[in-house]
Amino acid sequence: MFAKAFRVKSNTAIKGSDRRKLRADVTVAFPTLGTDQVSELIPGKEELNVVKLYAHKGDAVTVYTSGGNPILFELEKNLYPTVYTLWSHPDLLPAFITWPLVLEKLVGGADLMLPGVVVPPTGLPQVQQGDLCAIALVGNRAPVAVGVAAMSTAQMLASGLKGKGISVLHTYQDHLWRSGDKSSPPAIAPLDPTDSCEEKADLGLHGNLRSLSLEGEEENGQVPNPEASDDPNSRALSQDSVDGKPLQEQMDELLEQCFLHALKSRVKKADLPLLTSTLLGSHMFSCCPEGQQLDIKKSSYKKLSKFLQHMQQEQIVQVKELSKGVESIVAVDWRHPRITSFIVPEPSLASQTVQEGSREKPYLPPDIKSLYCVPANMTQLFLESGHKKGSTLEGSEVRRIITDYAKRNNLVDADNRNLVKLDPILCDCILEKNEQHLVMKLPWDSLLTRCLKNLQPAYQVTFPGQEPIIKKGKLCPIDITLVLKTYNKKVTVVRNLETYGLDPCSVAAILQQRCQASTIVSPAPGAKDSLQVQVQGNQIHHLGQLLLGCLLERGRTG
Repeated sequence: MFAKAFRVKSNTAIKGSDRRKLRADVTVAFPTLGTDQVSELIPGKEELNVVKLYAHKGDAVTVYTSGGNPILFELEKNLYPTVYTLWSHPDLLPAFITWPLVLEKLVGGADLMLPGVVVPPTGLPQVQQGDLCAIALVGNRAPVAVGVAAMSTAQMLASGLKGKGISVLHTYQDHLWRSGDKSSPPAIAPLDPTDSCEEKADLGLHGNLRSLSLEGEEENGQVPNPEASDDPNSRALSQDSVDGKPLQEQMDELLEQCFLHALKSRVKKADLPLLTSTLLGSHMFSCCPEGQQLDIKKSSYKKLSKFLQHMQQEQIVQVKELSKGVESIVAVDWRHPRITSFIVPEPSLASQTVQEGSREKPYLPPDIKSLYCVPANMTQLFLESGHKKGSTLEGSEVRRIITDYAKRNNLVDADNRNLVKLDPILCDCILEKNEQHLVMKLPWDSLLTRCLKNLQPAYQVTFPGQEPIIKKGKLCPIDITLVLKTYNKKVTVVRNLETYGLDPCSVAAILQQRCQASTIVSPAPGAKDSLQVQVQGNQIHHLGQLLLGCLLERGRTG
């Protein structure tokens, strides 16, 4: 509804009687809100405005704003919360979960189709046709969209999770959201960490997330659900055991195996002291057997620190807190029987052959070159060499062209060959206005430096086996920023991954496990068709290690 700009008819402060009526309407519309919560949402004395507007399709909508943010909107006498309100009350509406890449489609005005819905272990929320619903992303309870159920939960399951699930009215990043402070969704962990769809998020590592969209990408108009089965709700049934052995016990065994494997074949004495997070992220995860997934939360230990305490009690390692809140392994007894008797498993040739054809192509970093683009005001200087406005050149080509131009036009000073005389074309291209009649000659290095400075930046990215991609503008590095969301609560934001061929959803899935922290993938503010990854906590140092080491090493080893 708000995918395109709307037209504001009026914007006035609410009257006292209307404020009381609105509070009563909110109480009726959202009975789960307590009296204090309603008073917080509709404050008694703070400024509250009523905005009457027309959506781009002509619908008359009333929006209520508080503190500059839209908090509610009314359509055909029905009240709906905005995402700003839902971020403070994430459980106000039943929430359906989808993939981060789907958000881009929702922002563009699409409805949520059922093949794009992720079914958590607890099953789909129970709704009736026409009920208000929220939409959240995998790994984060903060809603990113509001809509109306197109069918009941029973009908969704009976349809085999096909067709339209939710008619979307409002989303994060739409024009209603833009009328507020444009803040990003907070990181709100799932109620039960084991229900955060981590197993499903791992699909991103194999590229399946790229195949998810909403409409029109399949011949029948539906998007295939990578997890669909004959029983649409079968994914909601959690298994307590596999092959007769409890899953928790299996995860404990896998955890110990990866730990001993890392100590025996990867960690050296020179690596000590070793951050416990580095042990997990850079060594233990890479020791996980192919086809299995190490998840400490599904073990009996729940946390790495508790597992390492147990290993310390067995006198295998010694753990100390070398800086506040940061634990490191300071000693390892490599003669301990548990380590000496451990046999490092070798992958079978059969499994290697099968995996060779089925696994995703390994990540190989691109070859990146800095280029220079000829602007309109320097076209005359490059015409003789066959280049026109918009042509891209390497630095060495620019130097050769300038040198040839100077020699061809007899501009090299006869008395001092280190100087170049400036003709009208060179003057227009490289001199400032106040220099036009003062500077007659320039040294070669100054001439070339000025010329390169006045050309527009560009760059070329070439991935192995692909055609080069040339883009104008400066090359943006992978940006890792620490953001203070609230008092003593920080998130680490990573941007510009796509430029280097890294899928943000795959990176988020890896980081979620290796950092043992919740992650969110969302559109990057101010950047078209670009996603950013948010990781809970201060992960700058650890993220740098992962991006430079683990991810690239994973790609090289396949």
